[in-house]
Amino acid sequence: MDPVKSALLRSWECRADVLVPLVLTLTFYGLGWKRIRSVSSGCSGGRLQSLGSRWRLATYLVGWFLVALALLSPLEVLRGQFFFMHMIQHLFLVMCAPPLLLMSNPFPVLLWGMPSGIRRWVGSGFCRHASLRRALVLLTRPGLVWLYFVVLYVGWHDPAAYDAALRSDIIHDIEHLSFFVASLLYWWHVTAAGPRVHAGFHYGWRIAYLLVTVPVNMLIGIVITFARQPIYHYYTEVPRPWNLSVMEDQMLGGVIMWIPGSMMLLIAVLVIVARILGGQGRRPAKMSVAGIGS
Repeated sequence: MDPVKSALLRSWECRADVLVPLVLTLTFYGLGWKRIRSVSSGCSGGRLQSLGSRWRLATYLVGWFLVALALLSPLEVLRGQFFFMHMIQHLFLVMCAPPLLLMSNPFPVLLWGMPSGIRRWVGSGFCRHASLRRALVLLTRPGLVWLYFVVLYVGWHDPAAYDAALRSDIIHDIEHLSFFVASLLYWWHVTAAGPRVHAGFHYGWRIAYLLVTVPVNMLIGIVITFARQPIYHYYTEVPRPWNLSVMEDQMLGGVIMWIPGSMMLLIAVLVIVARILGGQGRRPAKMSVAGIGS
């Protein structure tokens, strides 16, 4: 193999700012999941048993694996050479990892895995009259979260902002962190994961919430795909080791954003429709902040 290609493909990052949160959350989740399994072993059909199901553990692990793949694997190096690799990073951080993590309903499981003192301290912030809970309710209403998500999603694809992120590691980290946090908030309303501080978000509203996002994602992807000149000048200045032209690279990246990105939103719609047809489309019952039930 060409030495340049070999070096790129073997370039795994070791970043404490990614690994420490990853290890901590995996540890707390694993401990919580085991405790829930132990407590609920003699029960059947309860919410506690559902939290300890193997499929929830699997979705949580896959979600964090995709985050690690996006930020620690050769993708992190290759995104500086190829636009389409950067789009794969964004696909993982925005459309794949957040819904998988939240499908596991991690908040109550993490609480179960924390030491009692930390658990009480974290839980106190979500009590009915806690300042943190009131601020969360005020600042994370579905309409506001949708606006945050769209503004960040569109804004970071502005050529000036995008090139700045590619030229500065600090700005690039801010870009990815803002994408990931906004996406977690966005998918939080879709999945109804804990902490459930808002009134039940009806399935019909969740479908609308997803569908009004599809045109935003599609429009950006289509504009990039069919652009007749390079949009992001950074990629015209870097070596291109795989004989992929700037315009071919840009078109491929636009297609990745347009089609797989939009498909993730539409798949979520189909899952919700399937739940409705399966008789689970009623308004969710009011739950405790941990998502276990009151």
